[in-house]
Amino acid sequence: MLIDTHCHLDAAEFDTDRQQVADHACEAGVQSIVIPAIERANFPIVRDLAGQIAGGAYALGIHPLFVQRADDSDLDVLRDTIKQSLGDPRFVAIGEIGLDFFVPEISSGEPRERQERFYAAQLDMAEEFRLPVLLHVRRSQDILLKYLRRHGRIGGIAHAFNGSAQQAQAFIDHGFALGLGGAMTYERALQIRRHAVDVDLAHLVLETDAPDIPPAWLHPPHRRNRPGELARIAGVLAELRGISPAQVAQATTANAMRVLPRLPAAILADAD
Repeated sequence: MLIDTHCHLDAAEFDTDRQQVADHACEAGVQSIVIPAIERANFPIVRDLAGQIAGGAYALGIHPLFVQRADDSDLDVLRDTIKQSLGDPRFVAIGEIGLDFFVPEISSGEPRERQERFYAAQLDMAEEFRLPVLLHVRRSQDILLKYLRRHGRIGGIAHAFNGSAQQAQAFIDHGFALGLGGAMTYERALQIRRHAVDVDLAHLVLETDAPDIPPAWLHPPHRRNRPGELARIAGVLAELRGISPAQVAQATTANAMRVLPRLPAAILADAD
């Protein structure tokens, strides 16, 4: 059993074959797919999609790359939607939220301040509702941690983590698992591959970020990533650590369920 803890299955890249992609993932051993929201407009979309696929789960949040086009009132809508979704077993986290200092246009001045304000507000919601978060972490590790220190132990997943060993340990100390995906499959991704080997397996989860971050075997022009690639991604992690794919699947599944405590109910929802 594998869990894709971060997959944008609602993306336009899947409009022509979404159900087939989900079916392929299931056939490849992916029992659950977590679909994070990115903005107000797709809150109902990720919710409905999670209910249409086997093992579907979803998170609600405003992505840092979409903060600039969001209204301040979207935070109120998010809070209301979270509150209304607490009874839905498929709702598992607040996300995708965080900070992105890779894109120059939003990494300083008012755009950066707005990112930080939305991030802080969404952390407040996570603490209020006792929910984990799916964190977007791109050249922003230390500032993300600064805000986390102002809250209780929220926890969740540091998505596509590529920070230092010290930063990795800091996120783990705050109750986070580190998300590993397609980037780990590239031999040149030395730091990510070091984390894959050096970090205790109890703090790692698997993800695809599909349709983005395709693994090394998806060459142009067929670069679209899919959740069904997770089995081979798990195989790379197993090879790097010198353990079996079954051990990777068992551990990362247990880890995902630990850091996303509502996830087992989402998986069981299909059995009801």
